[in-house]
Amino acid sequence: MRIPRSPRSAPSVLAAVLLTASLALAGCGGGGDVGGGSAKSDAGAHGRRADVSGASGPAAEKGKTAPGTSPDAIVRTASLTVETRDVPKALARARTRAEAAGGYVGQEDTSRDADGHERTRVVLRVPSGRYDEVLTALQGTGRLVDRTAKAVDVTDQVVDVGSRIASQRAGVDRIRALMGRAAKLGDVVTLEGELSRRQADLEALLARQASLKDRTELATITLTLSETPVKEAAGDGTPGFVDALAGGWHVFAATLRWIALALGAALPFAAFAALSALLWLRVVRPRLPRRPRPAPAAPVTALGPLPSARPVPGSAGEADRD
Repeated sequence: MRIPRSPRSAPSVLAAVLLTASLALAGCGGGGDVGGGSAKSDAGAHGRRADVSGASGPAAEKGKTAPGTSPDAIVRTASLTVETRDVPKALARARTRAEAAGGYVGQEDTSRDADGHERTRVVLRVPSGRYDEVLTALQGTGRLVDRTAKAVDVTDQVVDVGSRIASQRAGVDRIRALMGRAAKLGDVVTLEGELSRRQADLEALLARQASLKDRTELATITLTLSETPVKEAAGDGTPGFVDALAGGWHVFAATLRWIALALGAALPFAAFAALSALLWLRVVRPRLPRRPRPAPAAPVTALGPLPSARPVPGSAGEADRD
């Protein structure tokens, strides 16, 4: 005697099988993503023909590079230090050159040192295809003091991230398909947790892919512009006759400048003193009452005043007295 099966037994069994399969796929998905991604990375790195965007398509399936995408992903960075007499003018030329090449100014900082020399640091982002051209043009804005350039090949990283993105997207699609066929609430909750984890991993991979794309498509050039300092003597740095002459001239000019400043500061006081003296001599002094001159006193000696002169005997004065 056969026991009749309930019509709901088959769907329940099917749901349980699907849930078990989904969990098995979820457990193997992380390793599968890494393994599959590594395998695809190796294959893509060997051929250098993986799609940088990571999207599936005819170009990726056939192992060919998508139109407009470089087979090699290289991050180019450079740092330049240039001395120039006119920093604003040189900065305007550098900005114009970067914009003409299709780039832009990422960051700009301007400052002055204790001597008043202007210093500007600007970060330029230019297309990698115009990198050498812009770098050569920026070197001509003044006297090149220092240059550092670096190129890093990140093709393997780009290929690996693209492969992992494709695997994660496929895993997300599988989980969503299982959620559409799940009948129990517990199964739905389990699948939703797995879906959230996979979507978070996918978003992290997409952010990394966008960063790699930005760094490979746009090169970074850090340009430092500073005003030209005092010219140094050629050779071993020992000052010579010309340097001594220039230093003496600067000291002499500075001394004259300070003397002129001192005279200019004292000029109002000197003018006031001269005007006061002129008024005293021309106006005030002539109007003052004059004191009478005293009679000349008899000469005094150490023995006392000299006696008055006596008439000589026989003189006319003695005859008159008689």
